Amino acid sequence: MANMKIPRTDMPQQEPEVRAKNFLEVATGYTMEMALDEASRCLNCKNMPCVGGCPVNINIPDFIKMISEENFEGAYQVISESSSLPAICGRVCPQESQCEAKCVRGIKAEPVAIGRLERFVADYHNENNTEKAVKPESNGHKVAVIGSGPSGLTCAGDLAKKGYDVTIFEALHTAGGVLVYGIPEFRLPKSIVQKEIDNLKDLGVKIETNMVIGKVLSIDELMEMGFEAVFIGSGAGLPRFMNIPGENLKGVYSANEFLTRVNLMKAYKEGSATPIMQAKRVAVVGGGNVAMDAARSALRLGAEEVTIIYRRSETELPARAEEVHHAKEEGIIFRTLTNPTEIIGNDDDAVTAVKCVEMELGEPDASGRRRPIVKENSEFEIPMDCVIMSIGTSPNPLIKQTTKGLETQKWGGIIADEDGLTSREFVYAGGDAVTGAATVILAMGAGKSAAAAIDKAIKEK
Repeated sequence: MANMKIPRTDMPQQEPEVRAKNFLEVATGYTMEMALDEASRCLNCKNMPCVGGCPVNINIPDFIKMISEENFEGAYQVISESSSLPAICGRVCPQESQCEAKCVRGIKAEPVAIGRLERFVADYHNENNTEKAVKPESNGHKVAVIGSGPSGLTCAGDLAKKGYDVTIFEALHTAGGVLVYGIPEFRLPKSIVQKEIDNLKDLGVKIETNMVIGKVLSIDELMEMGFEAVFIGSGAGLPRFMNIPGENLKGVYSANEFLTRVNLMKAYKEGSATPIMQAKRVAVVGGGNVAMDAARSALRLGAEEVTIIYRRSETELPARAEEVHHAKEEGIIFRTLTNPTEIIGNDDDAVTAVKCVEMELGEPDASGRRRPIVKENSEFEIPMDCVIMSIGTSPNPLIKQTTKGLETQKWGGIIADEDGLTSREFVYAGGDAVTGAATVILAMGAGKSAAAAIDKAIKEK
């Protein structure tokens, strides 16, 4: 009999005033008793609507049933049949708009905490399992994967399990893509990412770092080296700016640069060789998850005041509700219906203020959200000494420029079908390189689909 209690089991976490001063993980995870209590809330529905909400189709009722039977390793194996990165997904996936949004318990009350249970299972496995993954017997075929973010790691893992000789080519000096350079330690400890990468290496996946495809090697050259197919999972790391006066002043960062310095280069650690500005008043322009990450990181670096500036209302904030909630708890200021028009500097070309206008919402635009309109005579200034632009990213054009016959969208995204096949035979693409900046789990789903399509195409050729 399912536990019909309405509130779901709270996630333990650091107190806001404590965590705002450190980079340790905010949520500390379920205990075994908490996991069992939450698992008992699952109705084990026959039609499994939650599975339809998962981009990689994890058998959610089965893994939760395993938890309720205290078979935690069995639950991990169920998840692993569909997901290569359960410890990561349990932490950063927007479950509230995917699997949990479909949960029957959520119709009249709170949905089952699927993401929290996934995290518990993955952490239990990582803490208690000492066996390494067994490298499958080779099938004699080679595949190249460009990029070691979530789509690339997923594609590589699925192909390696089928016996493919897979090599990942990563542009940076450390594997992990956005998981290591973009998402802060307090949301996703890098030791967890490394654990998942080590699992892939145990399967036989090779990783070549400092390999900028399009510069060091082209896709055509990879094919000439014996790779029968290529998967492009290079992400969307090219930052966008507003093109307003003052964006070239000292103290203006793209969110990508700021977070890369903090996360990948460990600028928050004492003695780090990577410089980063120790600002007192920081403005973060944007309202997505990346904006929340940048704002919360700036606070932990010692800023006295951090302000999110967003041109729509709070209702339209694209960030996860949990991240907005955590940011507010930590003291981040939200100035919604506000838009910067100029960044003001002093004689030393350093930021001193942000000039803004007030906005109001008009008719919906192409995205379905109400279009922000400038209020007349509403200009004002906010004193600041650092501005972080977090208004989106696009794919780097390097691969397109160096690959003949590879068709892309006007904004730079690679054109690919539902299986990831591009306009080039045996060249596949997925994740942010195709869609623009999206979620980790959607990128994983694309990598999974492409791996299945590559396997089929190679077998049929």
